[in-house]
Amino acid sequence: MTDLSIAQSVALAPIKSVAARLGIAEDDLELYGRHKAKLPLALIDAEKMARAQLILVTAMTPTPAGEGKTTVSIGLSDGLNKLGKRAIAVLREPSVGPVFGAKGGATGGGHSQVGPLVDINLHFTGDFSAVEKANNLLASLIDNALHTPGHPLHLDPRAVLWKRVIDLNDRSLRDIIIGLGGKANGVMRSDGFNITAASEVMAILCLATSLADLKAKLGNILVGFTYANEPVYARQLKAEAAMAILLRDALQPNLVQTLEGNPALVHGGPFANIAQGTNTVLATRIGLSLGDYVVTEAGFGADLGAEKFLNIKCGYAGLAPAALVVVATIRALRHHGGAPPAEINTPDLTRCEQGFINLEKHLENAQKFGFQPVVAINHFVSDTAEEVALVQRLCQNMGVQAVVSTSWAEGGAGATRLAEAVLASIASGANHFRPLYAWDQPIKAKIETIAREIYGAAGVDYSPKAEADIRRINRLGFAHLPICMAKTQKSFSDNEKLIGRPVGFRVTVREFELATGAGFVIPLLGSLLRMPGLPAVPASEGMNIDDDGVITGLS
Repeated sequence: MTDLSIAQSVALAPIKSVAARLGIAEDDLELYGRHKAKLPLALIDAEKMARAQLILVTAMTPTPAGEGKTTVSIGLSDGLNKLGKRAIAVLREPSVGPVFGAKGGATGGGHSQVGPLVDINLHFTGDFSAVEKANNLLASLIDNALHTPGHPLHLDPRAVLWKRVIDLNDRSLRDIIIGLGGKANGVMRSDGFNITAASEVMAILCLATSLADLKAKLGNILVGFTYANEPVYARQLKAEAAMAILLRDALQPNLVQTLEGNPALVHGGPFANIAQGTNTVLATRIGLSLGDYVVTEAGFGADLGAEKFLNIKCGYAGLAPAALVVVATIRALRHHGGAPPAEINTPDLTRCEQGFINLEKHLENAQKFGFQPVVAINHFVSDTAEEVALVQRLCQNMGVQAVVSTSWAEGGAGATRLAEAVLASIASGANHFRPLYAWDQPIKAKIETIAREIYGAAGVDYSPKAEADIRRINRLGFAHLPICMAKTQKSFSDNEKLIGRPVGFRVTVREFELATGAGFVIPLLGSLLRMPGLPAVPASEGMNIDDDGVITGLS
């Protein structure tokens, strides 16, 4: 059975009954049909948060298909509930672009999913649309200022930094010319689109702690420079209030459920290769207020999502995970051991052992943050007992427990052993989270720390453009912000072809972006793009909807 057919075979409980199990009154719910609801921020309770345990799920460097962090996260939450614990999964929302492109949806898999699958993978409660509208409102205000004669900001059209966004993969929109057709259509200039998940507005939504904080962060967005090379912020365009109005409902976390009827919060969706890759601070705080255990994930490999979760989100939100889980798959180990794509599902003990060096590096990195991680081996039918035993033995040699999770096939029952291992890790007192660097270090020092300690790089090189960007960042007074590295998710390096655990390589920062509203500095490594393209055969070609509205091919 497919993920979609499995999800469609399960009758979801009314979301009101899921909320009631958490002690949420029906009057506190903003219902979006029978199976989705938004939650009020008043549910956040600092005393309850202090007693709850946060569990971060990350992964080894993934193959293009992904290794199942969301599947394992949902399975672990269901497994904890099967053990009698009050656990909640807190996850990101999928972007429509990858759903119709190559990656597919992001609601888990098999019997370890959140639902309603179709709704969550498509328009859901409109959060992405609200981010898109708020982003593009600011773009419209910028172009209106350029079009208005004698506008007091004197914004230079050649120095506008802000781009429009759309939640689709559309490479033709990366670089465009706007304002064609005469003076009535505005100032002609270069512009472009990013995908909505890459918008700084999405990053802000995920880091905001209140409506007032959201508005302040929106006002702090750097939109460009004047002819005199002075910075212009969104607040100078009086944009922040209107943008916040558009985001008012999107700020509230979304309550859904797993296929086993356990509560889940799905909120926010920045990518981890170009942004911070984690769900919202508010959803995490509400989860910790309502449950005893919160299982959350960070996108792509631990060198991206987890590093940013721990160095950025935890710093801003005052969070300290009690345990860290690293998801690994036998097929990813084969990949990093040199298996070509056609043989990734072919058992190969030698390649599995050779590929362990990738997982080994991620485990070492987890230990640098003060964790004794637990490895979740996400089981696939192509795994052999010999390969699994090998990985468990190699992990044990590092003092790390590796547990097989069969939650795709068995739901929470297939993750109870993993849940027990995570509970034991928390009870052991072995985890003492500490960030990797201090925010007040110089920009290059912070980048060097990430590159050397997390990636294993021999050093960092900077293009002339990047050097000039650093001088500008220092001049503007933002050198104290944390670092949000933008690089390929396919390698520890900035070269996606260097799989496994590359050594002796250097990374190159080609330029910087400043997310002054969200509050981080973005070094751009390699040729990473903020607007993906579609593959030769996009997933949309395999989708259909019949006369009764039944959808097939969406996964």
